[in-house]
Amino acid sequence: MHEISLATNVLAIVEESARRESCHAVRALRLEVGKLAGVAIPALRFAFEAIAPGTCLAGARIRIDEPEGAGRCPRCGIVPIEVAGEPCPRCGSHPIPIERGTEFRVVEMLIDDTLADDTVAPHQEI
Repeated sequence: MHEISLATNVLAIVEESARRESCHAVRALRLEVGKLAGVAIPALRFAFEAIAPGTCLAGARIRIDEPEGAGRCPRCGIVPIEVAGEPCPRCGSHPIPIERGTEFRVVEMLIDDTLADDTVAPHQEI
């Protein structure tokens, strides 16, 4: 299950950003994981649940957007594809280079930047 290592790598990115912004916790995290990225979203969610306690992601809402896959057919142009390596759904041409759907990125996070003296600074999105 490579989703645990993906979640661990995302956590490292988030923790580094949190340190840089001097925040205490992340309230929300939005990821983009393309449908052709080869990631099992339920397993990724489970991985975050397993590693989040005791980290800045503890209690954070995690939203995962799943952009559709698309390829570039030499005859038809950009066409939707559900599986890498499949032929063009319109004309049957093969192979079709993937254009979209393999993304895996942190899109934004909402941080809790409560200050030590119990005053609250405005929330920041990065």
